[in-house]
Amino acid sequence: MKPQDIEDLKQLIEFLKEHQVAEFEVDRGDLKVRLKFSQPESAGAGLGDLARLLASAPQGVAQASAAQTASADEAAFPAAAEVPADPDAGLHLVKSPIVGTYFGSPSPGAGPFVSPGDHVDKGQVICIVEAMKLMNEIESDASGEIVKCFVSNGQPIEFGQPLFSVRLG
Repeated sequence: MKPQDIEDLKQLIEFLKEHQVAEFEVDRGDLKVRLKFSQPESAGAGLGDLARLLASAPQGVAQASAAQTASADEAAFPAAAEVPADPDAGLHLVKSPIVGTYFGSPSPGAGPFVSPGDHVDKGQVICIVEAMKLMNEIESDASGEIVKCFVSNGQPIEFGQPLFSVRLG
């Protein structure tokens, strides 16, 4: 990898950290980069900001080989090992069993099934995922306290996407 390519990757990492982007992946021919940061959830960068950054990236970065990128990541980015420990480490993630649209309450205007701080029991309905015009009740697969909800009402979600974090107990 050229020194300029490494500088471009460092700038990308700083941009992602500054805008609190938790996960980023790009695949441009021979170049494959996947970054994942442990950060508190917040508004973060918009897709427009990320698109502008990628559009302005020099083509030299896109021509680097995947093998070079992997070895350069280990050698050039020791700071990644210095990321502070995740305060949510050890929490159980309740993930979506299907693709669809997330709804946190049984009907518009009704209170949410669960909120952060609520205690849930295994098997308790915690949200609804609409898929193909069917409302699927999603049940908690663990008992404990809801710590965080990762999605918002009406948001499209994917299979396996984290919905809630639960402190077991």
